[in-house]
Amino acid sequence: MREKKLRLALIFGGRSGEHEVSLASASSVIGAVDRSKYELVAIGVTKQGKWLANSDPQRMLEAVGAEGSSPSGHGRAPLHDESAVAILGDPTQRGLARIEERGGASQSLILDGSVDVLFPLLHGTFGEDGTVQGLLELANIPYVGAGVLASALGMDKALMKALFREREIPVGGYIVVKRADWEKNRGRMTKRIEDEIGYPCFVKPANLGSSVGVSKIHGPDEIAKGIDLAAKYDRKMLVEVAIDGREIEVGVLGNDDPIASVAGEVIPSGEFYDYRAKYIDGKSKLVIPAEIPEKVAGEIRRLAISAFKAIDCAGMARVDLFLERGSNKVYLNEINTIPGFTSVSMYPKLWEASGISYSELIDRLIELALERHADKNRSQTRYDFQ
Repeated sequence: MREKKLRLALIFGGRSGEHEVSLASASSVIGAVDRSKYELVAIGVTKQGKWLANSDPQRMLEAVGAEGSSPSGHGRAPLHDESAVAILGDPTQRGLARIEERGGASQSLILDGSVDVLFPLLHGTFGEDGTVQGLLELANIPYVGAGVLASALGMDKALMKALFREREIPVGGYIVVKRADWEKNRGRMTKRIEDEIGYPCFVKPANLGSSVGVSKIHGPDEIAKGIDLAAKYDRKMLVEVAIDGREIEVGVLGNDDPIASVAGEVIPSGEFYDYRAKYIDGKSKLVIPAEIPEKVAGEIRRLAISAFKAIDCAGMARVDLFLERGSNKVYLNEINTIPGFTSVSMYPKLWEASGISYSELIDRLIELALERHADKNRSQTRYDFQ
C-alpha cells in the first residue's frame, strides 16, 4: 500500500488536428482516475501551444475547450484563471514551473512541485510524435507510453511501414509522396500513383491520426483534391492500395513482455472509417470480440505484438490491421502509440473485454511507466575510464 498519493499529471489538448479528440480522451481519464491513489494535476495545451495548469482538472478541461473554439485564437474568459506553466528540461527539478508575469512583459519561473508520473494524452503531432517524450526524458519524469524513438516511428507512417517490411510484417502496397515533389510536378506524381498503386487508393498525411486529412480516391479526377487535402497537414503523404478487408484492431499492453487483447472489428458507418464515422455521426459499430476464426485471431494478436516490439514500444498501443475478404490474409495497417482513450474508445473497450476494467487499465499503465523509468535509470550515464 502506498504511503502517499502519487502526483499524476495529465497533459492534453495540443497543437494538432486531433486537439478535440485529445480533450475527449482526457475527460474520460479524469473521470476514471482513482483519487484515493493519485493527486491529479491537469495540464492543458491550447491550440496555439500555450501550457496552462489548474488544480481542478475538469475546470482545466473546460477552459482549454473554450479557448480552442475561440475564432480569434486569443482565448476566452475561462482562461483568465489558469496559470501558465512549463516543464523544465532539468532532472534536478523534475516537475512543473509556474510562469509568473512581473512588470509587464518580463516573466519569472516559480517551481510548482515535482511530478511523480505524467500521462500524455496528446494525440497527433507535438505530443504523440516523440517531442513531448523527449522533454520528459530530459526532465527525468516517468511517463506513460512509448519513448522518443517508438513515438516518432509510430507517428511517421512512411518509416513505420518501411520498418515493418524489414521485419517481414505484412503491409499493403504504398508509396510516399512529398509535398515539394507534388507541387513541382503534379502530372508526373499522378502517373506514378496510377502506375504503382492504381485505383481505388487511400491518401493520408504521413504524420497524423484520427483519419484527419484522409481521402479514398476512386479515380484520377479525385487524386489532386485528396493530395492537396493531406498536404495541408504534413510534408509527406502516403498513397496506399485500398485493401478490400475488414478493419480489425488489437490492444497491446506491457513493456518488454507485452500481451495482446482480444481482437475487435470496426464496422464503419461510411465507405471507410473517417473522422465523421469515428467521432461525429455515432453510427459506426464496434464488434468485440471480432467474429473471426480463433486461428486467425491468434495470428492477428501475434502480428500486433510483433509490431509493438518492432518499434520498441512501451506501455500501450493499438494496432490496426486489415483482414482481406476471401483470402483471410492479414495486413498490418498502423500502430498508434497514444490511442483514443475515451470510455467508448476501442483500446479500453478491448481490454475491458479481456478482463481489465478502465480504471484498472489506467493503474496498470502508470505501473508500467514507473517500471520502465526505473529500468532506464539503471543505465550508467557516465563513463568511468580505468
